[in-house]
Amino acid sequence: MKILLIEDDREGAKFVIKGLSQSGFVVDHALNGRDGLYLAMNNNYDLLIVDRMLPGVDGLSIIKMLRAANKNMQILILSALGNVDERVEGLKNGADDYLPKPYAFSELLARVEALLRRNRENPTSSLQVGDLKINFENYSVTRGGKKITLKPTEFRLLEYLMRHKGQVVTRTMLLENVWGYNFDPQTNVVDVHISRLRSKIDKGFGKELIKTVRGIGYKIEE
Repeated sequence: MKILLIEDDREGAKFVIKGLSQSGFVVDHALNGRDGLYLAMNNNYDLLIVDRMLPGVDGLSIIKMLRAANKNMQILILSALGNVDERVEGLKNGADDYLPKPYAFSELLARVEALLRRNRENPTSSLQVGDLKINFENYSVTRGGKKITLKPTEFRLLEYLMRHKGQVVTRTMLLENVWGYNFDPQTNVVDVHISRLRSKIDKGFGKELIKTVRGIGYKIEE
């Protein structure tokens, strides 16, 4: 499970990162709102932990922009702003939970696990871009009603692209999130699989959905 922590308090962040890492989570950290927003928009996280008072972009603005972009990660606000009105404001603006500072790590961990459990219990049943659709109930892929057979890696690659529809994803992002480990940066494995995927979901359908962003990576959009 991947977690993004956006927290400008270095010592507080070290405490959270150490505890979550020891509990088996992979944690990325951003010290300001601008960097945190970029990471959240361009990576696939299961959970976001965000402070409200951040340099660059404040926590509530980050949440609003992520929800507007249909990012469906669980979001936990961790903030010294903890009165009733402030907690209600955070939840109304898209947070899934709100934990005021100071807090006990055991409670933070329990809330993180509860949010991730909720995410597993309510998975996305399908993804769609134009007439291309993934159905997770039977792991099928169709375009224009026509069934498309994909190999497991092709399926994971298409799923990642569709979860980030309209966004540019780099080759490094694809290597890390689809294959799960780092390859030699000179490898062409991504380009080979993109070519195979295109031949199955774009060829013969008139309109190409997978687009190359020269020098950066790929994106899928109508």
